[in-house]
Amino acid sequence: MRCRSCQPLPEEVGRAADLLGRRYALAIVYASRTGATRFNEFKQVLDPVPPTTLSTRLDELAEAGVLTRRVIDSRPPRTEYTLTDKGRCLAELLDTLALVGTGP
Repeated sequence: MRCRSCQPLPEEVGRAADLLGRRYALAIVYASRTGATRFNEFKQVLDPVPPTTLSTRLDELAEAGVLTRRVIDSRPPRTEYTLTDKGRCLAELLDTLALVGTGP
């Protein structure tokens, strides 16, 4: 039986679910919220994430506006990632998910 009053999933919700459903994406947001800003800090927190996967996820989250990517002119050059306003809202959602994960 079909639901006549059901609405299709909005496109933006589907895109967000696709991004956040990728391996390590939510863990990166959580790590950023707890203080990780540099690649090696994320790698340490998320061990054993493969470096190419971590690099890809950081780029995807920055492109989606969840993280800000800032290159610091130093020797050697450094890159730092910080949460945007959108990323901070998502980090608050992680608190809610943690409550759900604690069980009944």
